[in-house]
Amino acid sequence: MGQQQLLLIVLGVIIVGIAIVVGINLFSASSLEANRDGVVSDNMNLSALAQQFYKKPTELGGGNNTFTGFTIPTNLASTANGTYAAVVAAQSVVITGTGVVTNSAGKKYVAVTTVAPATITTAVPTLQ
Repeated sequence: MGQQQLLLIVLGVIIVGIAIVVGINLFSASSLEANRDGVVSDNMNLSALAQQFYKKPTELGGGNNTFTGFTIPTNLASTANGTYAAVVAAQSVVITGTGVVTNSAGKKYVAVTTVAPATITTAVPTLQ
């Protein structure tokens, strides 16, 4: 082979290697962002369950205008997106979701959602 052909082969290998590294980095970043969105979505679903509990009469298994007694269902406390915990007060619930995907620094997204009788507020998820 001539030197020009060898140079083209080496150049082709370098370009393919760079493309593979860029692809892996994009996949990792996308995976982390998808996990963040999944944790926020799960927090919103749990918040809706908390409000349903608040509005149901005691006779139907609800809180009768109080969050006292609300617990996260065991099958929803840990999902493919993350793990969830609730701090319950009489007129509010704070749900904290921690994602399962870590970034290169070993941090995971944490989303905190505050549930009141008529409102649901989610803070911007942070890496912790």
